[in-house]
Amino acid sequence: MLRARFIVAILAASVCLGWTTSPVRAASQEEELYESMRLLIDSFDQIDRFYVKDVSKRELVEAALRGMLERLDPYSNYISPDDLSRFNSQVEQEFSGVGIQVGLDPQNRLLVQTPFPGGPAYKAGIRAGDLIMQIEGESTQGYDLPMAVKRLKGKAGVAVKLGILHVGGTAIEELTVMREVIHVTSVLGDRYKPDGTWEYMLNAEKKIGYVRVSSFGRDTVKELKEALTSLKTAGMKALILDLRFNPGGLLSAATEVSDLFVEEGKIVSTKGRNTEEREWKAQKPDTFSGFPMVVLVNGHSASASEIVSACLQDNKRAVIVGDRTFGKGSVQNVIEMEQGKSALKLTTASYHRPNGKNIHRFPGAKDTDDWGVMPDEGYRIVLPFEELKKYDDYRHARDVLSDKGPPESDFVDRQMQKALEYIDAQLSGKGEEKAPDQKPEEKKSEEKKPEEKKAAQIERSSRNAGYVLLFEYEFILKSLRMLNSRSA
Repeated sequence: MLRARFIVAILAASVCLGWTTSPVRAASQEEELYESMRLLIDSFDQIDRFYVKDVSKRELVEAALRGMLERLDPYSNYISPDDLSRFNSQVEQEFSGVGIQVGLDPQNRLLVQTPFPGGPAYKAGIRAGDLIMQIEGESTQGYDLPMAVKRLKGKAGVAVKLGILHVGGTAIEELTVMREVIHVTSVLGDRYKPDGTWEYMLNAEKKIGYVRVSSFGRDTVKELKEALTSLKTAGMKALILDLRFNPGGLLSAATEVSDLFVEEGKIVSTKGRNTEEREWKAQKPDTFSGFPMVVLVNGHSASASEIVSACLQDNKRAVIVGDRTFGKGSVQNVIEMEQGKSALKLTTASYHRPNGKNIHRFPGAKDTDDWGVMPDEGYRIVLPFEELKKYDDYRHARDVLSDKGPPESDFVDRQMQKALEYIDAQLSGKGEEKAPDQKPEEKKSEEKKPEEKKAAQIERSSRNAGYVLLFEYEFILKSLRMLNSRSA
């Protein structure tokens, strides 16, 4: 009976989804689907009845889903109800908790790496370097990060009691912290100001602005506009946009960020098997232009980061400095399942840079093939792994909110150094003429009317509502400290 109900449901679904053309072909498709599903259901039935131990039917179904999607490509996957909350937090840039970034110290104690400015923990007196010894009176000895984060997060307006050992202290202080909805900023500066806001002016004397985008989320465009407006008000003469270690995010955010810097021309185009080809073009209103610009990228800049860097490079708006990007040129649509309780992240299209070249690094691709975004000639600075780790330590130390400001360091960021060399040459008038407003030639017959700008819009699929995404947060964090820290 179980097998029969499954197969009848699948066949009914095939009709609803339009898997019918001519009667003969429809019958052939139906028979092929029937045979395939019979194999799946028979296997499910055998496991359920005869496996040596009892196995949850839900676990078996989820395993089958993951297996199917993993067979497609590395970026399509199933998002379970347990994982969906964390996934949505990354996209929406907010979660409910105490507002700290936590990790484990060398003794595996729960360490506060930095509190979020103005967050509940910061207001309660918790600072970077403090140890969380207790949560609700229970020792945190033996906690791993997922367990700690699960206990620290919770419903906004519900308090949690923490036992804190402050830096240099000997006694544990018990603090009651009220959880709040925490907004995770994706647009960062070089360091914190004393008031807890980001400093976006890298060099006040030369008026060189610096903005880091950590991911392309729901509020990235709004945050970036605010940062650029403040820099413009302060008299900015040049800008460095840092997209290193940015794994991507929303397609809409990537196109709108590109549109902030390019007055006209193509931004990106997407092509799919069952989706219409789309093309995004820039518009002049609200564009930040008239100053030299550098985009910093590396091998961990992917997807949405590559859309932005490729657009600015092809439209001659910025010089690209750093290392070749990751090479992820596919678009994932997040399709809601079970009335929004779970989701499928499914690759539905590929995207192409304004010059029409491919960005995706296919399996077996060679270094000589077209993929990713290559820095401009003379501006490729490759950092070996050990130097990348030192950069991570350096960057992490500067990102800590402290009353004393960032610590002194003798680390030299060679990619940043190269970016500043270019900026200095442009500002002094000694640099090579880059024609920042020159656009790649396009055939008039191929020109289309520019689309209206839409603030952080959510793309919709034809059958199910879903975010159009270009990111994979986890791959970028391997072997770096960021893998060993979480927000709570």
